[in-house]
Amino acid sequence: MACVSSAFVLFLLPFDDLGAMAATSADKSVDTGMYEKRRLLYESIALKSGLDWHFVAAIDQYERTMSRAHPKTRPISENAVSGVYVTESDWSGDLNPETNDSNPSSIRFFRGIGRDGSGDGVADRRKDEDALFSVAAQVAKQGSAEDDLAIGLWEYYHNTRAVQRVMQFVMLYRHFDRLDLSGNAFPLPLESTYSFRSTWGNSRGWGGKRIHEGTDIFANYGVPVKSTCYGVVEMKGWNAFGGWRIGIRDLNNLYHYYAHLSGFDKKIKMGDIVRPGQVIGYVGSSGYGRPGTQGKFPPHLHYGVYRDRGLVEWAFDPYPLLRRWEREELKSLKASKH
Repeated sequence: MACVSSAFVLFLLPFDDLGAMAATSADKSVDTGMYEKRRLLYESIALKSGLDWHFVAAIDQYERTMSRAHPKTRPISENAVSGVYVTESDWSGDLNPETNDSNPSSIRFFRGIGRDGSGDGVADRRKDEDALFSVAAQVAKQGSAEDDLAIGLWEYYHNTRAVQRVMQFVMLYRHFDRLDLSGNAFPLPLESTYSFRSTWGNSRGWGGKRIHEGTDIFANYGVPVKSTCYGVVEMKGWNAFGGWRIGIRDLNNLYHYYAHLSGFDKKIKMGDIVRPGQVIGYVGSSGYGRPGTQGKFPPHLHYGVYRDRGLVEWAFDPYPLLRRWEREELKSLKASKH
């Protein structure tokens, strides 16, 4: 059920891929009314399932990121409040002759996961309440303690990455206690001296034949590097290619990668929650060698973005995003001065 392989494969796609564009801008188009509808839905499902609403929200958000990444195989209505998608066979049961079964009793007999979450006596997989309650109930089968829920997530998704993502989203929702975490920031102070252009796909010379998977922002040593998003610090340390680097996962299931740093903010550690504009490190020229290697190229920030699709992780060109965040921040600064 909802089996997503834990195999990790990296794909590189140009930013004009429609799926990538939708993935990065989806939450910016969500209005306040939709967040209110989601919050009411999560609180309702929380009461019925015995789960914390933050946990219900995290499951739904992970499902939403998968539905956005696979719109052809996980079609969701544009007006849907929930992002959950369940196949007909999983919903009704593999041996159920009625593939569109909506009778809770017969679904249960054939061991389908479909449940009546709205209380109308019908288990309709196209209904937000029913779909989300059904998945939440599956995950909660082992119990409502944190470890039990992690086991429940594994048994539903059969994917350690899915378990990690949901638990990261739970952390974010609990920390901020709200659903709207869609703000962004440009990764360097606008008052600093910097320059960048699109370097997506350029060839790289060190470490074998490969292409550039992000945008280089050239700046002086020690210029603060800021988080571009609300997220969880997923990776921090040395990488032979990226030097001192840090990786942050946001609620859109995007992995923001900051490389070639001269150092990290002293308070930042793995598992920390960050917000847009928070300093996480400093521009440097580390990398292309053993831990501590510096100066093999001019100081700059390498910024990359990767999208988790469950089966694969793929990179796309972050240059348009950086330009947009730069413009938005400049516009906000000008408005604040008037």
